[in-house]
Amino acid sequence: MKRTYALLALISVSSLSFAAVTGSVGFSGAAPKPEAIKMSADPACAKANTTKVMKEDVVVNANKTLANVFVYVKEGVKKESVPAAPATPVKLDQSGCRYVPHVVALRVGQPLQIVNSDAVMHNVHSMSKQSNSFNMGMATKGQSIEKKLTKPEVMMKVKCDVHGWMTTYVNVMDHPYYAISDTSGAFTIDGLPDGEYTFEAVHEKLGAKTAKGKVAGGVAKVDFAF
Repeated sequence: MKRTYALLALISVSSLSFAAVTGSVGFSGAAPKPEAIKMSADPACAKANTTKVMKEDVVVNANKTLANVFVYVKEGVKKESVPAAPATPVKLDQSGCRYVPHVVALRVGQPLQIVNSDAVMHNVHSMSKQSNSFNMGMATKGQSIEKKLTKPEVMMKVKCDVHGWMTTYVNVMDHPYYAISDTSGAFTIDGLPDGEYTFEAVHEKLGAKTAKGKVAGGVAKVDFAF
């Protein structure tokens, strides 16, 4: 049966000069039934997991919120005041024949450290529409490669061509004002200066929704609901 999802957004703002934007991503209606990943095609992957590994495309938390939603400031950031990208790499691991984390975010030019923690062959294939693409094999346990992505992109899919169930989504930003909802549906975007902004929440299957708000000397709160 095909499901139809609706997406709503609420935003309220109180005051501070640099805001900590907090919020949550709620979910209403019947949650999709969790589905186990079938790894029998590669016995080494099946052996690496002593319990069932569940798909992460729609993760509804126990408190009726959503995990793995990318939330960022889509419009309103003054680029001249944006701090330089950190030199510290953001890690994307291949562990138990899964990408960990399922959604990752970093700055343009910040290193993406891709690690193979499995004793099996993986292939890391980015499906970029904006930034520089890559497609590389990683055959050795402990192997590590760094990539620098050159252009902003939201929810860039990365897959393993060897193991079809392995996917992750990489978000590349030209500013630091973004977050990913956690296992309680919460997120925090720190240090946002005063101004008028458009926020966007993006989910890999349920789509995107924007909300406008003004930060004027206070703490901003943005709540989204799927």
